[in-house]
Amino acid sequence: MRLPLRLVLDTNVVVSVLLFESSSIRWIRSLWQLDAIVPLISHDTREELLRVLLLGKFGLTLESRTFLLEDYLPWCEMITIPDPRPDVPECRDPSDAPFLELAIAGQADFLVTGDNDLLAIAPQFSIPIITPAALGQHLAGSWNGV
Repeated sequence: MRLPLRLVLDTNVVVSVLLFESSSIRWIRSLWQLDAIVPLISHDTREELLRVLLLGKFGLTLESRTFLLEDYLPWCEMITIPDPRPDVPECRDPSDAPFLELAIAGQADFLVTGDNDLLAIAPQFSIPIITPAALGQHLAGSWNGV
């Protein structure tokens, strides 16, 4: 397994890692801080993250949003999506397409998500689409020499 792993983390994964201390996937943060993974972002996926962090349901101030982004964006590699965009399988939710395009353009090792719409197309996609739990199992197996 090559390290660091190149990962596309969908917005819900990033938000869970950054916002919720009790999140069962909080360990992903230490992976990017230790340079064990490189989160990949594109203009579209970054804008989606910014949009979600602006939602009133999180009650974030400008200062807290800035702090959260400073804990994530510097670790990310910005990927330019080519024109024409990569061909990707049709998604039930069209807003998921940028994550698939990013995975292809960024030569990701995995797209990590809890989104059932993305997980449903995993068999049709050239890059493995996995849950955070599956990522943890993969890493544990790799680190144990399996």
